[in-house]
Amino acid sequence: MSTLLVSQPQYAWLRELGLKEDNEGVYNGTWGGRGEVVTTYCPANNEPIARVRQASLEDYEETVKKAKEAWKVWAEVPAPKRGEIVRQIGDSLRQKIKVLGNLVSLEMGKIVIEGVGEVQEYVDVCDYAVGLSRMIGGPMLPSERPGHALIEQWNPVGLVGIITAFNFPVAVYGWNNAIAMVCGNVCLWKGAPTTSLVSVAVAKIIAQVLEANKLPGAICSLTCGGADIGTAETIYLKDRLSPYVPSRALRSGSQNRLAPPGPREVRLAVTRARAFSVAAPAWWNELPENIRALRDLLQFRRSLLELGGNNAITVFGDADLNLVIPSALFAAVGTTGQRCTTARRLLLHESIHDEVVEKLTKAYAQIRIGDPWDANTLYGPLHTKQAVKMFLDAVELAKQQGGSVAYGGKVIERPGNYVEPTIVTGLPHNASIVQTETFAPILYVLKFKTEEEAFAWNNEVKQGLSSSIFTKDLGRIFRWLGPKGSDCGVVNVNIPTSGAEIGGAFGGEKHTGGGRESGSDSWKQYMRRSTCTINYSKDLPLAQGIKFQ
Repeated sequence: MSTLLVSQPQYAWLRELGLKEDNEGVYNGTWGGRGEVVTTYCPANNEPIARVRQASLEDYEETVKKAKEAWKVWAEVPAPKRGEIVRQIGDSLRQKIKVLGNLVSLEMGKIVIEGVGEVQEYVDVCDYAVGLSRMIGGPMLPSERPGHALIEQWNPVGLVGIITAFNFPVAVYGWNNAIAMVCGNVCLWKGAPTTSLVSVAVAKIIAQVLEANKLPGAICSLTCGGADIGTAETIYLKDRLSPYVPSRALRSGSQNRLAPPGPREVRLAVTRARAFSVAAPAWWNELPENIRALRDLLQFRRSLLELGGNNAITVFGDADLNLVIPSALFAAVGTTGQRCTTARRLLLHESIHDEVVEKLTKAYAQIRIGDPWDANTLYGPLHTKQAVKMFLDAVELAKQQGGSVAYGGKVIERPGNYVEPTIVTGLPHNASIVQTETFAPILYVLKFKTEEEAFAWNNEVKQGLSSSIFTKDLGRIFRWLGPKGSDCGVVNVNIPTSGAEIGGAFGGEKHTGGGRESGSDSWKQYMRRSTCTINYSKDLPLAQGIKFQ
């Protein structure tokens, strides 16, 4: 009998998603794949789920060609009609929401309610995109010249590459895919190798909708793969590309990095694609040619990057602790500390520091740890064995740098990748481990004296994704929101750092990468703007009153 979970009776529901023991990981109108075979594992017990044949570079090049051909068809479809297709995708996801959420829980490791919630995010973005499909457009502006019209015209960029990480294997693709589609783009997706089954299952749902509407399947293509496919998607795609690149995809040791591991400066230069005016450092010419080519191409290519966050919750002496404790708990240990918006630092005013630490420690002791698909569980496993090692290394470094473990800090002795949610106190705010984003459930508690000090500590890390303060002081709230307050892309008051709604633009500043996705005016990331002047008169007046006769 097969040892794969997909063949065991209790996992028969995986068949509802079209999954089997051996799955093809390339879709471009037809299913295939000529790359290596990858087995995905359940983080809760490290048992193999199923196998996926990844894309080869030849598969990738073929898929790009088919996607470009599909765009010629898709670009001619009126935007409201594109919205109707996205509506159908949303409805298809609704029908599979529970079973797909269960797969996210099984393969990624997050608790089942979060897995279902992640699919719900994709559904919500589809609903949002449907309305957007009838609203996209530019203004008609007053022209200073008689008999002239000045308008803004928005057109799709063409082919959008979407690279996603393991921690949100459905939602992040959905944020980008639904909006990009109604804008008139086709999409090429590469998910994390460790969540390849989720990628395949989602692609199958979308493919059925496209096929039912007699549209080219390559409108939403899939190329499962590792670093070779990720690098190809960023270097060799000779078209406009808007890659979404989460930080986990670039961390040394990750199975989903875009480039070979190397010095932090190399990875930074490769990923900071938006730094158009930054001159290459002296060591740049010593790097391998393919890495230099990646940066050079990205310099002048539109990109949307979300590269992680070292997020802080700041609690002042007047805060409502009935809000603080559950907020800090969810932000720090939700998804087992594997959200880009997870709270890594808790800044406490000295007047309430000891009280909050005591209350939070008691709350940690009540966290229900267990199988992620058990509805009673609040805290599941880390995604991989490598993540467990990273957790242990970080705890040891924190101790070496002067920290004290107030709670947790150890591996939980049970099958799977379980570690204790951890609180560390006593570290200085500028300790190197505090300044490092560790993708694990470790919360560093820091003690501050003044508002100025707290705001400065919030902003001193390299990333700028999410931030939150807890206070009742109205003046402080608006100082926090203002130019001398938080420098992050998400700036909250009296709520956690995580749990963003789809209606707002999501993204960050500094090393987080820049760019915004999901709601608000993020649709502009997926389109190009032309300023158009139309002369409908019989004269040729020049702007600024210039005479050229």
